[in-house]
Amino acid sequence: MPGRPKGEILRRALRHWAFVLPGAGQEAMGAEDRLVLQWVAKASRPLVDLHDPVLARDVLESLRRKLDGGEAAVETMRRKRKVLVHALHYAVERGELGSHPLAKIRWGVPKPANVVDPRVVVNPYQARDLLSAVSYVGGYRRARGRRLVGFFAGMYYAGLRPEEAVAAALPDCRLPRTGWGRLIVHRTRPQAGRRWTDTGEYHDDRGLKNRPPGDTRVVPLPPYLVALWREHVATFGTADDGRLFFSESGRILTYATYHRVWHEARDLALPPALTSTPLAKRPYDLRHSALSTWLCAGADPAEVAQRAGNSVEVLLSRYAECLYDRQSINNQRIDGLLSASTSRPNRTRHEEASTLLGTGSGDLDSGESGHGGRS
Repeated sequence: MPGRPKGEILRRALRHWAFVLPGAGQEAMGAEDRLVLQWVAKASRPLVDLHDPVLARDVLESLRRKLDGGEAAVETMRRKRKVLVHALHYAVERGELGSHPLAKIRWGVPKPANVVDPRVVVNPYQARDLLSAVSYVGGYRRARGRRLVGFFAGMYYAGLRPEEAVAAALPDCRLPRTGWGRLIVHRTRPQAGRRWTDTGEYHDDRGLKNRPPGDTRVVPLPPYLVALWREHVATFGTADDGRLFFSESGRILTYATYHRVWHEARDLALPPALTSTPLAKRPYDLRHSALSTWLCAGADPAEVAQRAGNSVEVLLSRYAECLYDRQSINNQRIDGLLSASTSRPNRTRHEEASTLLGTGSGDLDSGESGHGGRS
């Protein structure tokens, strides 16, 4: 239809007004957005057209593409397809469609990679260097990096997800002067945007991932992390609601804030040969490294899964990765064992047979000295 708005204006009107319910105290819709949605209502094709298999396949194929024409990530395709399928199921329930139009379309999304890339996993020495580098980001007075050292340390030493570390509060912690502490994880603060939360805040307030409401998880805190968090509280205090980590103004940490700090710290800590690699490219890779470290240390997988808030199946299928450069250490051990076996002195056939039978020259001598022979 003629009069199509520009793409940016069209997406803004749909995102801000068509796809969300109006919240309390929300401002009135502007005249431009109202005209855009009126055009959308006239230009949109009726739902029954999706029963045309050619059109239905075109709609599904569009899920593969980003705005710039490139191919979207597998998880993005899966999420968009799930939303589309559920929306059409709802249309069938409402009587807008007689049957689900995608039921006869053979179109699938590639399976995502469930295994963590071992190239992103850091060893304990690299983790220490990265956390030290975080403290050097920004000026000392503003402490843009220093106030986030404990945040990233919680992801590495306690295996916390970012939204769990954002919600960590002092009343839920036990931070003794010496020894191990603990954190009771029962709340997450994922970032969603003001228009997508019930409170109108940027961060939603939810329970644990894939857990029923009110469920909790106890996470042991190693002594190094306990000391780090105690120092953090002594230096910066807590937010009004007891949160350990917050912005300079006391607000909840945003995704953009800690990602910028992490990328700057990564450039400071890693040598040039590693900055271009996927090693610890995202803050979430600290959690991958934590679980891999615990498994490599010989910890019980069931205990590791409980601390991480995963099932044992997910843990072993996704997080059982080797530490960075761990393969060379294991290669040395294997090489040492093989070298020892190849350097064994040659023995006679009689000695080999005695070993297999569980007898030796000493046994034979003792039998001949009056203890009786062996059959």
